[in-house]
Amino acid sequence: MKVRELLEILDETIATVRIAIVSNQQRAFESPHTSYEFTQRAIELQEDLDDLLKARDALAKLDPEDEVENHYSQEELEEFLKLLELLRTAEPHAF
Repeated sequence: MKVRELLEILDETIATVRIAIVSNQQRAFESPHTSYEFTQRAIELQEDLDDLLKARDALAKLDPEDEVENHYSQEELEEFLKLLELLRTAEPHAF
C-alpha cells in the first residue's frame, strides 16, 4: 500500500470522527439526563482525533509514493487499518 493511499483513508476517518464529535456535542444539549454521556464521548473522540492527526503528521513526512510496509510492520499496518475501518464505517451520529 502506498503512503498516499493510507493518507486518503486516514483523511476520511478524520472527517468521520470530526462529524461524530460535533454530533455528540450537539446531543449534549438535548437532555440533562444524557448530557454527561455525550460530553464524555465527545472528549473521548477528541482524544482519538488527536491521535489520528499525529499519525497523519507522521505519514505526511514520508514520500507519498513509498510503500507503507517499508516504514511499518505488516502487523502494525493491519491493526491500524482495522481501527480506521471501524471508525470510518461507523455512523457518526451513533458514536
